[in-house]
Amino acid sequence: MKARLNAFSASPAAMKVMMDFSTAVTALDIEHSLQELVKIRASQINGCGFCLHMHTRDALKQGESAERIFLLDGWRESPLYTERERAALAWTEALTRLPGTVVSDDVYEQVKAHFTPDEQVKLTVIIGAINTWNRINVGFQVPHPVSRAAA
Repeated sequence: MKARLNAFSASPAAMKVMMDFSTAVTALDIEHSLQELVKIRASQINGCGFCLHMHTRDALKQGESAERIFLLDGWRESPLYTERERAALAWTEALTRLPGTVVSDDVYEQVKAHFTPDEQVKLTVIIGAINTWNRINVGFQVPHPVSRAAA
């Protein structure tokens, strides 16, 4: 994969908006461990290697277990996730796969059962932000960093 464009060089003002937005979104009072799971799951769906690299590392640094990260794609079949996390992951999948689908009432009811209205909006904004980053990085084929050992 060869990078197509450096968005930060091509449009510093637009990317500053994204960085400022991301900083504000991360500061929302939704637990950071859940934010990272949501970011990883959306990035898995969208195939964003750059974001997967970043958010799996961030999650590990914040104390997330490698096992929960490895099993995230199969969260429905794993007992390792709380009901609140399951609701957030279902909501993430529904909003990330939005084109050509609808968000079911069942998925909304799960989110509604585990998140206050304020938290529902915050969670949705977090999902929107990571999906935008995925589109920037996938669209411009931004490669994830590679260590010398991995290369």
